[in-house]
Amino acid sequence: MNPTKIKLHKSSNTLELSYTDTSAETAQEISYTLPAEYLRISSPSAEVRGHSPDQAVLQVGKSRVKLVGIEGVGHYAVKLEFDDGHDSGLYTWNYLYDLSVNQQQHWADYLEQLNAAKQSRDPHTSIVQFV
Repeated sequence: MNPTKIKLHKSSNTLELSYTDTSAETAQEISYTLPAEYLRISSPSAEVRGHSPDQAVLQVGKSRVKLVGIEGVGHYAVKLEFDDGHDSGLYTWNYLYDLSVNQQQHWADYLEQLNAAKQSRDPHTSIVQFV
């Protein structure tokens, strides 16, 4: 589903996406707010996703990453730029819609993966194990 509006909120470090819900009797606009960290760890780039699921790289220490730019790509995607230098990966309309409507589940899955890997969202925290 294509967004009807995309807004970068630098003050809150979020991306707001609005969609028209035509499933109701009268069309309604629904908005989703996606934090920069969530977008960064969900990047569709090969650097993050790999070329297959077993090549995916868990993103750690991204809690303070900032979303600094957005650029339209054709009529099907946007390219996001983050202050950690990451700017690859095209966020297609379908992918952004999935990130929006399934944000709670995707985030829970990410936190579970971090926990299993004994890693942190905080860029200044290293998990040290003493044996």
